[in-house]
Amino acid sequence: RNHGIAAPDALDHDAPVFETWGRSDLVLGQICNLPYRTHFHDHVTLIAAADFGLPGAAPGHYYSHIIARADDARETLADFDGAQFALNGTDSQSGWGAAWMLLEQNNVTPGSYLGTGTHVNSAHAVAEGRADFASIDAQTWALIEQFDPVARRLRIIARTPESPGISFITAGNVDPAPYREALNDAFATCPEIAQPPLRMRGAVPLPTAAYTGLPIPPRPIDASQG
Repeated sequence: RNHGIAAPDALDHDAPVFETWGRSDLVLGQICNLPYRTHFHDHVTLIAAADFGLPGAAPGHYYSHIIARADDARETLADFDGAQFALNGTDSQSGWGAAWMLLEQNNVTPGSYLGTGTHVNSAHAVAEGRADFASIDAQTWALIEQFDPVARRLRIIARTPESPGISFITAGNVDPAPYREALNDAFATCPEIAQPPLRMRGAVPLPTAAYTGLPIPPRPIDASQG
């Protein structure tokens, strides 16, 4: 509101995510870059990408870690050809899109898939032996290492190429500058207690082509929930 944006009084924690991204009254949302480039880039205004300051990544970009069990004898990504892959969702860039790009580059094809719903569930599925490997975005992996003992039962075997991170959008075709300024003001004045879990350093504008120029991964036909 300080930047002239007609914002509601409170966040809506119950709005269904996919449907809400396409609502004509969306003021501010965060979207993964895979659904943005496959469904929404022509219908919303891209404001900026969240910058987590990840080592080795350009501002506003992120990557995923390919993880396996710590006691798994297989050492390289190539060793997991034909193994079971856990993914949080087929519409996730960090859980599937970026991983698919890396798997293609290394001629690795999973033998089967396990849909888990979240990155944390994927990590637990691998640790518990219900899947062999998974792709976890680096920001989430850092939080798992900090807060979830399951990380001690896992190890990183590879890293995906980087791509635009989770991004902020608003409905329609509007000037993104006031939204970007509001976000960066919010990051600058964020209470100290909230800074460690958020880990966001700011909102970085990226061109639409940085998203739409990425390939669209195929949908695994047997990514059953389990």
